[in-house]
Amino acid sequence: MPEPKPSLHVRRLVERSKALLTAVRTLRPTELGTWQVTTGAAVAGLALAAGSLAIAGPWDASGQRTAERDRAEALRSGGGAHHEAAGGSGARARKVPPRAPVVLDALGVPDARAPLPRRSVLADRLGPLLKEAPPGTRTAAAVVDAATGELLWGKDPSDALTPASTTKVATAVAALTAAGPEHRISTRTVLEPAAGKDPARLVLVGGGDPTLTARADARGNASLHDLADRTARALTKAGTREVRLAYDTSLYAGPPVHPIGRNDNIATVTALMVDEGRLDDSSSGPAPRSADPAKDAAERFADLLADRGVEVKGGPASRKAAGGAREVAAVASPPVAALVERMLTYSDNDLAEALARQTAIAAGREASFKGGGAAIKQELDKAGVPLGGVRFADGSGLARADRLSPGTLTALLARAARPDGSALRPALTGLPVAGFTGTLRNRYSSGAGAEGTGLVRAKTGTLTGVHALAGTVVDRDGRLLAFSFMTDGPAADPAAAQSRLDRMAAALVACGCA
Repeated sequence: MPEPKPSLHVRRLVERSKALLTAVRTLRPTELGTWQVTTGAAVAGLALAAGSLAIAGPWDASGQRTAERDRAEALRSGGGAHHEAAGGSGARARKVPPRAPVVLDALGVPDARAPLPRRSVLADRLGPLLKEAPPGTRTAAAVVDAATGELLWGKDPSDALTPASTTKVATAVAALTAAGPEHRISTRTVLEPAAGKDPARLVLVGGGDPTLTARADARGNASLHDLADRTARALTKAGTREVRLAYDTSLYAGPPVHPIGRNDNIATVTALMVDEGRLDDSSSGPAPRSADPAKDAAERFADLLADRGVEVKGGPASRKAAGGAREVAAVASPPVAALVERMLTYSDNDLAEALARQTAIAAGREASFKGGGAAIKQELDKAGVPLGGVRFADGSGLARADRLSPGTLTALLARAARPDGSALRPALTGLPVAGFTGTLRNRYSSGAGAEGTGLVRAKTGTLTGVHALAGTVVDRDGRLLAFSFMTDGPAADPAAAQSRLDRMAAALVACGCA
């Protein structure tokens, strides 16, 4: 199957990236001010995203990744060292990070020719930072060479601690492996024939797509409006203008409520919902959630059908579609590659649980918390990564019963970076970019961590007393490194804990440690 060609929009972004890179190349290191460094870093991220298009799925229509481009352009046109555009307070980097071409070379394909950092130097730089954790805190860490997977430095790298949302890295790799990067999640309508005097029954069948939207602007997601359009046209063409409506959530099994209970961080996990069950206009982060997302979606669908001339008799009822029901219409989610990127960038818990269940379905397991966790572990075992002490109680990392080790996380990241790991590349391209996107947008804005701005790509993990960071950096010598830093202990100052992990990642960026 031929690889898809980038869109005109993406090609123009790449051309703009090349022009900016050319400008950066012409500057001597001593002439590189903060805006040039930041612009180069942003363009590196942008070019990686665009260059990965053919293998990592389409550019996300929500604009999650254009923040890098927008910030780079704003800094270039302003000519100043202002970082407020990204929500940070701003700080001049103390040392010049790697030139953008070097970053691009290493991120495109890990460069095994660049020198490896020495273990002793990494220990001197990272060890003291990890020891800053409050008394009683368990710590574990690993830094590996992305080109070879070789462990370069570690502190109990095989210890499995509570990973919080870094669990989503494992969920991403498992979903990309089991379901595949091009797989799309369908939401369908099927028609059961009329029974006696009752009109035919139309069933809205949930396929597990939490990004299905009832909003007028679908922003690249599957649209309930489109499904209503297609369904109404097909029914009208067949002479059917009156139906009973049911909704089918039977794809999922097990408890629908996450073990943490009802919470603004995650909706009831059901195979049918619109806009992640959100009761406001948000698209990420905590929000009030529907108590019954499936029923709400069906009621909204009934209204849309009525607007299109199809009368719905009575209220929607929960019912499994009959085996012989005829498909009327369908809409499909963005591909799993794009869903993985969105999940990682925004730490989207609803998407994480949906992708865990898609993994379970592809692996022939029950689509439940238990089945999803077992399927994730099964897929990681196939990938040959170390699984000592690993446990998945969910796919999002909200469960404190989850366990992952730094060694497992870095092995997953290194595998996704391999030249033959193109199907897994979204597990890297979706990682938040320090100071630019997602859960790292407002971090790395000042202090020692500022050197990581634009150059650290990492998944965050935060629960009370738990802090983790796992991702990739390119050091000053051009070597692509994967890292995982984890702490689990008393509920101390979360800002201080995050700053400590950010400084560790920034220390890798600044490392000319060969």
